[in-house]
Amino acid sequence: MEIVESLEEIPVQNPQVEDFSWSDLNWTKFGTSEHHDDVALIPYARVDEFIIGECSNAECPTRFHIERGRKRSRGSLKEYKSDEYLEYRLYWCSFGPENYGEGGGVLPSRKYRLNTRNRAARPQSMRGCTCHFVVKRLYARPSLALLIYNERRHVNKAGIVCHGPLDRDAIGPGAKKIPYICNEIQQQTMSMIYLGIPEENVLEKHIEGIQRYCGSDATVNSLASQYVHKLGMIIKRSTHELDLDDQASIKIWTERNKKSIFFYQESSETDQFMLGIQTEWQLQQLVRFGHCSLVAADSTFGIKRLKYPLCTLLVFDSRHHALPVAWIISRSYLKSDVEKWMKILLQRAQSVEPGFKINGFIIDDAATEIDPIRDTFCCPVLFSLWRVRRSWLRNVVKKCDSIEVQRELFKCLGELVYSIWDGVDTSKALERLTQDFADQTAFMQYFTSTWLPKIGMWLSTIKSLPLASQEACGAIEAYHIKLKVKLFDDTHLGALQRVDWLVHKLTTELHSSYWLDRYADESDSFQNVKEEYIASTSWHRAMEIPDSAVTLDNNNILVAKVQSQKDTNITRVVWNPGSEFAFCDCAWSLQGNLCKHIIKVNTMCENHERYGDSMSLRSFKEKLQNIKMKPMDDSIALDLSMALTLQMFDQIKQLVRFSRVDDISKIVNDLPVKWGCKKSRTTIGIPASIAAFTKRKTQKRKR
Repeated sequence: MEIVESLEEIPVQNPQVEDFSWSDLNWTKFGTSEHHDDVALIPYARVDEFIIGECSNAECPTRFHIERGRKRSRGSLKEYKSDEYLEYRLYWCSFGPENYGEGGGVLPSRKYRLNTRNRAARPQSMRGCTCHFVVKRLYARPSLALLIYNERRHVNKAGIVCHGPLDRDAIGPGAKKIPYICNEIQQQTMSMIYLGIPEENVLEKHIEGIQRYCGSDATVNSLASQYVHKLGMIIKRSTHELDLDDQASIKIWTERNKKSIFFYQESSETDQFMLGIQTEWQLQQLVRFGHCSLVAADSTFGIKRLKYPLCTLLVFDSRHHALPVAWIISRSYLKSDVEKWMKILLQRAQSVEPGFKINGFIIDDAATEIDPIRDTFCCPVLFSLWRVRRSWLRNVVKKCDSIEVQRELFKCLGELVYSIWDGVDTSKALERLTQDFADQTAFMQYFTSTWLPKIGMWLSTIKSLPLASQEACGAIEAYHIKLKVKLFDDTHLGALQRVDWLVHKLTTELHSSYWLDRYADESDSFQNVKEEYIASTSWHRAMEIPDSAVTLDNNNILVAKVQSQKDTNITRVVWNPGSEFAFCDCAWSLQGNLCKHIIKVNTMCENHERYGDSMSLRSFKEKLQNIKMKPMDDSIALDLSMALTLQMFDQIKQLVRFSRVDDISKIVNDLPVKWGCKKSRTTIGIPASIAAFTKRKTQKRKR
């Protein structure tokens, strides 16, 4: 907007409505490039009507009081500017400027509390609102008033809405009568509203939850109905755009949600923008499912469409589904930057569980820096093939018309990856690929421009790192697909370049979806949600297919058939069975996904000698052979390798014993007793926070 330096260029506005507000006027930038304000000129006789209109704001109804005022008599100035005042009044929202709530106080310059008539109804209603404007009756033109709006939003110093229907903390005078609502019930209600469940169903589940604490009562039901309605109204009216400037909007969000942020770095000349998000519930899931287990990364999501790529850290829950436990939004993949947020994330987990550690970290991008992972988590790094497979399959189906060509081309791409273990020269495999499919110009152009420059790096990473299983790949891919559906909806395509929109979608809809999935599974409620959650991965859908539905051709090992369970007349054909690069003709597979038919066929092929080993098993065997061949005979390295091998053998033996026994007490009784030192013996096994509380409680009072 152009900045105006003279009041003569600003038109006088006189709205036709009786009471008008900020939205009924056209505001102009007045001042200099260094300092300017939003101003408007109206007749001085209509100032009261403007104030009444501002007080009637539907989102933040309030009243305004005169915080400061000055007057001049006519003729007192011999020389004056066009914006000099005859009367000056500073109007402030009656919910400010003081904040008598939590963390607030009286203004330092004010030794007493104002007690004017048009203040807020109760002193405790002072919430530190910063909304205020100035009315100047012009000295040169007394019939006109200059409106100067300094802050039109009803927010406190932190940028948080502090009163009105949009205030999350606003409660009425009957707060003592509101039934007890624990965090679990509140999160359940919010999750259902975010997912678009009708208000009647939300209210029914909400009342069922609070009746566990309050019992059945008409008053309780009425208050619960008001609570659900108000919460739904707050969520519907909430917006991701806290400021027109995206960077300022994110800064406001970080001030509001400090508990959900484990790392924040603003962009500058030397530093890249980085934002790490982890809610308290996600931290609990990281400690619960990530301790002594696997953590995976879905990296570089939205690298072409979002303003900043999104990296998600995942753990595998009790059903081996991928569960997001942290989101990192950044364009920087430097070792120093990655190491920053990884160390803080580990310290955050260890503050809850002091002995927290992970046994493996799965990556899906060959360009990922491995050193920060090994230095921070001190664990092995595994590689997942799901991203390579998905990218190749989608482009094969998209750029090749014939399904026979698609099968052969995808099989040839798989042979290219298998060549690193078969002893075949990779360059010869690439040469064969380009010669045999030279007529597929669309795909070969894509492959040579996108993959050929970096194929050596990817194959080297696949060979050097252990490979993750198909179950892990399917779980990560299922999360990726769900994330894509939530974010890349057609209705939100205009907001993809805003970080505040991405943060809002992650912390509301996606977070609520996974919270409700886990809650439905553990509490055995919301049966439809639970069933969809269980069947959300191809691995679990494959386990529902009986072995009798799979036909392996004895004469042709390149083809397998799977009979559909919904319609027995339909049979799916799996080409190149037993390989991670198998090709199925079902609609789900043709979209580039790992389908249930391929997983079922591959699990059946493991028991037949005619089919080769999977890539993950080949990688595992090669790692064992390398360990066996590495130490020199009669050396210390041999002794160390022997000790590590025996230690690993004992751990595997214990795991096999745990999985086979039905009564855990038989194993626990055989375990050796571990004694702590005398002073700290009573706190072994007790979380640090509880132990510290118990210790403080038992101390004698000092007189």
